[in-house]
Amino acid sequence: MDWGTELWDQFEVLERHTQWGLDLLDKYVKFVKERVEVEQAYAKQLRSLVKKYLPKKPTKDDPEVKFSQQQSFVQLLQEVNDFAGQRELVAESLGVRVCLELAKYSQEMKQERKMHFQEGRRAQQQLENGFKQLESSKRKFERDCREAEKAAHTAERLDQDINATKADVEKAKQQAHLRNHMAEESKNEYAAQLQRFNRDQAHFYFSQMPQIFDKLQDMDERRATRLGAGYGLLAEAELQVVPIIGKCLEGMKVAAESVDAKNDSQVLIELHKSGFARPGDLEFEDFSQVMNRVPSDSSLGTPDSRPELRAAPNRSRAKRWPFGKKNKTVVTEDFSHLPPEQQRKRLQQQLEERNRELQKEEDQREALKKMKDVYEKTPQMGDPASLEPRIAETLGNIERLKLEVQKYEAWLAEAESRVLSNRGDSLSRHTRPPDPPATAPPDSSSSSNNSGSQENKESSSEEPPSEEGQDTPIYTEFDEDFEEPASPIGQCVAIYHFEGSSEGTVSMSEGEDLSLMEEDKGDGWTRVRRKQGAEGYVPTSYLRVTLN
Repeated sequence: MDWGTELWDQFEVLERHTQWGLDLLDKYVKFVKERVEVEQAYAKQLRSLVKKYLPKKPTKDDPEVKFSQQQSFVQLLQEVNDFAGQRELVAESLGVRVCLELAKYSQEMKQERKMHFQEGRRAQQQLENGFKQLESSKRKFERDCREAEKAAHTAERLDQDINATKADVEKAKQQAHLRNHMAEESKNEYAAQLQRFNRDQAHFYFSQMPQIFDKLQDMDERRATRLGAGYGLLAEAELQVVPIIGKCLEGMKVAAESVDAKNDSQVLIELHKSGFARPGDLEFEDFSQVMNRVPSDSSLGTPDSRPELRAAPNRSRAKRWPFGKKNKTVVTEDFSHLPPEQQRKRLQQQLEERNRELQKEEDQREALKKMKDVYEKTPQMGDPASLEPRIAETLGNIERLKLEVQKYEAWLAEAESRVLSNRGDSLSRHTRPPDPPATAPPDSSSSSNNSGSQENKESSSEEPPSEEGQDTPIYTEFDEDFEEPASPIGQCVAIYHFEGSSEGTVSMSEGEDLSLMEEDKGDGWTRVRRKQGAEGYVPTSYLRVTLN
């Protein structure tokens, strides 16, 4: 996944992110410079410096804390704060290897970033100029068509007027012929301009801007990698001077090596991917239907019979430029103010939180019931009636949470349909198949155990999905699920080729007919059976499903 494909409409986001990366680089350089000064003093000054640069307590929705660069920087500061001692011996090494070199590298990155964004703005300006020229040629075409229609009507009226001279009639016909010729030229010019604009627009959205965004991604990943190496230099200087605190210094090195530029790019995509489809081509608007009639046609209507021509200048036009300033939106409970992909993720988070709360309330209800049974059997331990208000409150919370779960499930289903709709449009424009789900296929043996599935939900929501989840088996009894033959519930066709390399999955070829054994449970995997008898899970997005 790359920025040019997934973040094609996030020009401002990439501009802020790359600037944030350079600011982080400058912040780190500044941190080391000040630390060199503090290193010449005592541990108290060092701890004061670390405190100064430690960010405020991160909030749950702060996107910066999800980047490994920021996490490594925070961890680095925490490691520095763990020790205080003789710091003067590392000042010279840090001043040369980090401050001077990274400052010089930061200036080079700023120049490269400036060049890429200037290129993007020039491309956007050229496309906007082409659109203005298209609008101008379209208005000229419409105006000439009206003039041709008016001249033809005048020539017909003079031709039928017995008081008009032959010279006036001939002059009117020549004028009508001239206007008709001008309208034909305007039509050709408008058609050529429209074709040119659609070609330029396709080149802009599918080639020019993606290439610029990919260059920015490569630049940002190189910067992040270099920044991680800068973190490592700090640890190496410490290791050379203070062997006694080697464990702490090793932790700093781990923090430096944990910078994952590719993962940060993926995090940025997941945070800001809109899910919208690129705009399609403009349609040709033909204003020349009337001018094809000869001047002597008696059925020629008046200008009032063409209301669509008069109304054309007032037609509204949808915004076609995703790089302008975004209007402020009102936050809604169903997150409909967000792009489809972001709405789906937020709804999924809310649904997981409600399910965790629901499971907690159900566990509390079961505990209260057991306590009530104990009180009833052993009255000296407590009054069973004293637990009734708490049990009633728990039941009320359970009902409320169930309603909220149903509400969020409905919103999530609607959001997923929007994402699939936009994904279908994208599939028609790209030949590359969608990525399989990031998590491994589910263990179907756990579907019969409600409490087990709830525990799996909680654990999956607390632990981030593995980058190699497709290749990592998460169960050992998958084969037992297929010992008892089951009848298919539908048929499906493989849209793309899939290589089932992990345990529990099955391979399939593009265009292969499969039997549908189990529908998608919401994790992105569907259970199918091949004609040869092999059975397993495949990505749902790789199938076209038909239920019985």
